Formats: sequence, C-alpha cells, structure tokens
Amino acid sequence: MEVPLKYTPAQVGELIRATRKSLNVTQKDLALTSGTGLRFVIDLEKGKETCEIGKALLVLQTLGIRITLTPPSAATPKASKG
Repeated sequence: MEVPLKYTPAQVGELIRATRKSLNVTQKDLALTSGTGLRFVIDLEKGKETCEIGKALLVLQTLGIRITLTPPSAATPKASKG
C-alpha cells in the first residue's frame, strides 16, 4: 500500500517559485547563490521528482525556507538503561 505524500514535488516547487519571486530573485541568481545550476532550479520549480535532495535542501536554505522532519514515535531512540 502506497502512503500519499503530505507535500508533492509540484507543491514544493511552487513554494520555491513563489518564495523566490516574493524576494525578487531570478532563477539564475538563485542558482548562483545556492551553488546549483539554472537547469536544476528550473526543474525543481517544475516539481521534477528526480531532483537531488542535497541540492534541493541548498535551494530551500538559500531562500530561508525551513523544513521539519519528524520520525514516527516508534523510530524515536529510547533512553538507555545504564
């Protein structure tokens, strides 16, 4: 059974595009500032599912977009008994 994504690549791409535009930053400038390529930024904003996660995180950080990863409670480390 496939679990639906909370956020799709297309939704993340739209958030990146909207944030970039609100900051009056061009795709080219975002690529230069984040250390990625222009083609990568274009693909990321279009929601391309195969974009590299490391580069995507750089773009998010460059724009000031924060993400939170929360593991399921079963994956939370237990305190060791000493």
